[in-house]
Amino acid sequence: MKLEVTSTAFGQDEGIPRKYTGEGEDLSPPLSWSGIPEQAREIAVLCDDPDAPTPEPWVHWLIYGIPAQTSGLPEGVPNEPRLNHPPGAVQGKNSWPSGVTIGYRGPMPPPGGPHRYYFKVYALDAELGLEPGIEKQVLLRALEGHVLAEGELIGRYER
Repeated sequence: MKLEVTSTAFGQDEGIPRKYTGEGEDLSPPLSWSGIPEQAREIAVLCDDPDAPTPEPWVHWLIYGIPAQTSGLPEGVPNEPRLNHPPGAVQGKNSWPSGVTIGYRGPMPPPGGPHRYYFKVYALDAELGLEPGIEKQVLLRALEGHVLAEGELIGRYER
């Protein structure tokens, strides 16, 4: 099944406002989704940049353990491992080697062309019970066999 993922900050394949980047306030953008199947038990969100000059896409955000009845995330989710809102949600590691390594870090690509940022939302058939601070590959392995529906919103940013 397909989820519809949107943001009030930017549209599909549109530019991400500076406010949500490493050059701005570095706030996570507001996200909304619809089409969550009735049998869903948890939602996970992943944002990465496949255009990064690294062997694997650069991870900007992992947030999971989101209750299935949640229909989105507000602007500026705190960079904390465990969140009160949405209740039970936890965050994983981004690709930065230092500084804020848990939670959202916005676009900050090297100069020389636009990069695409994929905000992927997954509706899951189980509560995975994952601990905070995991890496992308651990999350992806845990998702295997549990994805009921997914969708994505792609934003662009260039320095």
